[in-house]
Amino acid sequence: MNAGPLIFLGILLSTALSFWGLVIAPAFQLGRQDLVEAGAGRYPTGRTGAAERGAQVYRSLGCVECHTQQVRPRGYGTDIDRGWGIRRTVAQDHLRDEPVLLGSLRIGPDLANIGARRPDARWHYEHLYNPQKVVPGSMMPPYRFLFDKRKLSGTAAEGPLVDDGYEIVPSEDADALIAYLLSLQSQISLFEAPLPAPATNAVPADGGTNAPAGDTNAAVNTNAAAPTP
Repeated sequence: MNAGPLIFLGILLSTALSFWGLVIAPAFQLGRQDLVEAGAGRYPTGRTGAAERGAQVYRSLGCVECHTQQVRPRGYGTDIDRGWGIRRTVAQDHLRDEPVLLGSLRIGPDLANIGARRPDARWHYEHLYNPQKVVPGSMMPPYRFLFDKRKLSGTAAEGPLVDDGYEIVPSEDADALIAYLLSLQSQISLFEAPLPAPATNAVPADGGTNAPAGDTNAAVNTNAAAPTP
């Protein structure tokens, strides 16, 4: 009996099932994800106005070449220990992003939660204008072309920065970029990525002793003197 057709059909079926399981099924699962009710609204919230424009500025400047937006879980790195996020990043966090700016290199720190980690807009303006001044030893290039430098005429500066008698005025692109960075926050607890349980100082049910379970002869956890035999 010629087994060639059966072998061919078996190979074809195995290939089709593998392609379905590895490509088609995950695509359907991710494509059917929807916004979830979390906090005071639906998560993730959409970016509007300056923050939406700032995402395009971020992309045009190539920030994604040096920064990621993906906090890895424990066991795959030290992202959470570094304070880059309080939980791992999941697909739900990027449902409203188009395109998704995950990045692949970490010449700079991860930015998935930079809006919560650095909520001070002035810090971002100073860092964008002169990174080495804010973070000594930083490899980030300065983006001074996003600012106008004007000689102070004795009046108070209108912008957030002053440099050696000059007022440093951010452009609309700089304002938009900072608005986008401040919008990067992933503080919502999700089913597939819950927030860690808060630490507690509650006394354990065993009274805080080191006695084995079920040991009825263990001394009570007290500072009272032991009774005299």
